Amino acid sequence: MKRSEYVSFDAVGLAGLVARGEVSPTELEEAALAAADAVNPRLNAVVETWPGEDVPVPGSGPLAGVPFLIKDLGVTMAGKRAEFGSRLAAGIPARTDSSLMRRFRRAGLVTIGRTSSPEMGFSLTTEPVLHGATRNPWNTGLSAGGSSGGAAAAVAAGIVPVAHATDAGGSIRVPAAYNGLFGLKSTRARVSPGPDVDEAYSGLAVHGSVSRTVRDSAALLDRIQGPEPGDAYVAPRPVRPYLDEVSRHPGSLRIGVLTRPWGGRATTPPVAGAVGRTVALLEHLGHRVEEAEAELGVSWEEFVVANARLWCAHLAASAVELAAALGRPIDSSTLEPVLLTCYAYGRQVTGADLVNAFAVRNRVSRTLGRHFTEYDVLLTPTLPELPLPLGVYDGGVDKLDAPGWLDRLFDRAPFAAVFNITGTPAMSVPLESDPATGLPVGMQFAAGYGQDDVLFRLAGQLERARPWNGRVPEVWAGADAA
Repeated sequence: MKRSEYVSFDAVGLAGLVARGEVSPTELEEAALAAADAVNPRLNAVVETWPGEDVPVPGSGPLAGVPFLIKDLGVTMAGKRAEFGSRLAAGIPARTDSSLMRRFRRAGLVTIGRTSSPEMGFSLTTEPVLHGATRNPWNTGLSAGGSSGGAAAAVAAGIVPVAHATDAGGSIRVPAAYNGLFGLKSTRARVSPGPDVDEAYSGLAVHGSVSRTVRDSAALLDRIQGPEPGDAYVAPRPVRPYLDEVSRHPGSLRIGVLTRPWGGRATTPPVAGAVGRTVALLEHLGHRVEEAEAELGVSWEEFVVANARLWCAHLAASAVELAAALGRPIDSSTLEPVLLTCYAYGRQVTGADLVNAFAVRNRVSRTLGRHFTEYDVLLTPTLPELPLPLGVYDGGVDKLDAPGWLDRLFDRAPFAAVFNITGTPAMSVPLESDPATGLPVGMQFAAGYGQDDVLFRLAGQLERARPWNGRVPEVWAGADAA
């Protein structure tokens, strides 16, 4: 298959070719690897490829035979390195497939490599010391976002149509917005984090994907959703496959619009303009849209500190476990400066601190939950500003403590982390672009707990009304390709 043909299909489209015998999974893998060779040297999104090594469980389905990439975080593939973007875990192969990896295999996906992540996923930009910065295919001087920045850059540039991603504070939605992709953070417990943990980052983190089309994300979530034996709790079962929801009409939704970020950062004019155009589109489609106010139920400082305690306590536990298993020190030779700061903070978090953090989680969840009795969906910009240059996030980190680092992340993405605390689904939809720069602008839509289907129906409608798949970045695997 020619590379120019390969990049013209989404994952469901490629699987259809395989099912009809028009192309083989091996031919698709070769095309994906050729795409990686063409664009990855300019992006540094894929840190390792495994040509011809992944043999999924034979079968059929909407993703069978499709090339795929896993993130270097949260999932393990037997015999392949799982480094978490960190020198602390560098070079160490995983002993077994994780349960999520087994679900990817059962879906028939052909995993060809892994994508870059910031160290331990602890940033909204992907610039780890271990592998270097991942660049944005729309402008290589800009960040690709994080922590799923490698996945998003790879998909946006056409290496694969869909890739594994995770989200504990915006890590699917931020890079989706930066790279002009669709990305949905599903309901808490929609995808099991087991068996090694009962709640990933105390319920803040979920597994998912970034993709160029809505149906690809829906098809993947269909294949990986559902509990594992022993899960502490499960999300409500979907009424029908999410892939079916994408083509269903969402009805006339009550949509509340939030443009003023929690935390005080102003929404910039290019993004505010994009929100206005999105509101006009929604009204044209028959939705009832009005400006809304949504309080957190706690101060911004309380929100940041609670997240810092949860994030850093988990970081400290993971770092200690890795260091003990690998016989490595926890110091500047293995962790970046800001991670060392967060590790030290996490070691000091007490049981009472964690209980208080969970109380903040409860207050925020209860407060925002009431808004979903007034509105079917809340609309915000995914981010209040356009993609940032590389290096902005890490400037002056030596002067920050752990809450200061979390405050920096959340200040840049104030609309994102709230929905990790609440556990409710939220998606970034690449509806808009900045007329002056051509950079993508993502719009975030959030719904009540378990209402992933509402978001997929709305996303499908928006994609049909204002298609984005034809917009391609400067670094594109289909450019000048035979």
